[in-house]
Amino acid sequence: MTKFKTSALLGAAAVALLAAPAFAAGTSACLITKTDTNPFFVKMKEGALAEAKKLGIELKTYAGKIDGDNESQVNAIETCIADGAKGILLTASDTKAIVPSVQKARKAGLLVIELDTPLDPIDAADMTFATDNFAAGKLIGEWAKATMGDKAKDAKIAMLDLAVSQPSVDVLRDTGFLTGFGIAVPDGTKWGSEKDPRIVGHEVTAGNEEGGQKAMETLLAKDPGINVVYTINEPAAAGAYQALKSVGKEKGVLIVSIDGGCPGVKNVKEGIIGATSQQYPLLMASKGIEAIAAWAKDGKKPEATPGKTFFDTGVQLVTDHPVPGVPSIDTKKGAELCWG
Repeated sequence: MTKFKTSALLGAAAVALLAAPAFAAGTSACLITKTDTNPFFVKMKEGALAEAKKLGIELKTYAGKIDGDNESQVNAIETCIADGAKGILLTASDTKAIVPSVQKARKAGLLVIELDTPLDPIDAADMTFATDNFAAGKLIGEWAKATMGDKAKDAKIAMLDLAVSQPSVDVLRDTGFLTGFGIAVPDGTKWGSEKDPRIVGHEVTAGNEEGGQKAMETLLAKDPGINVVYTINEPAAAGAYQALKSVGKEKGVLIVSIDGGCPGVKNVKEGIIGATSQQYPLLMASKGIEAIAAWAKDGKKPEATPGKTFFDTGVQLVTDHPVPGVPSIDTKKGAELCWG
């Protein structure tokens, strides 16, 4: 098992940005998240507000009513333009539908930084600060395949995705998992293109526990023999576990997920989730605010991580059951780095 020091992880991500100004008086910015209830976005908001206060930036925050609420995000962008904000940090619910609004904001002189979920196309924003979501999915796919060993060839896999609109984060995590598990993905621009008979089906969850439970119930009705469950995030994983438990099938089913929140790491420790890929929303938010401050000062835009089209804020696999060839940290270290 490979362990990484927190300082090394955060330091590597920080290299790609120029130092931000210590003071940005008179500068205002906006943070627009998918929801204000998901712990991931709650922590992102905390990080953005803390960094904005540190740099003297007035930050206004907005959120959709639910994951997938594009209309509220469009309205928030219009408000930010009208208010004369210098920049927007955005986690888009619909990565295609929001693009015209993002383009309008950029034409008005705002720096638009996409957080967590790349737009479609990714260059619709000035820069994206995010986990490498494909890599995050690939890690849990590789771990699940190695953990199952020879049984992987007979797996029955439930895919618990995010939304029917298939935002980029949804597609990247899903296809990353399948790739890591060794399942061919004919069309990497969407989920559901695979023909492998091991896939029982795809259901959407809205990224919450209730949605995860309903999606799992639907797929269990289709095939009660499911033994591997991929989930878009840890709230969906918690819901999937409840559905399995309600019919006495929680044992012998491997659940993998992505997030790295404190409740999710706790579920890994307790054996509810086998492994999760941990991402770092505080870093996304703080570096995003720094980028807006730099833009307000001298018009400089942030640069992507070398070799990538976005600024990579890092990912690590969290599990107490490491496998050869898949780098991971244990739940003790995961708890030190978790959020929420």
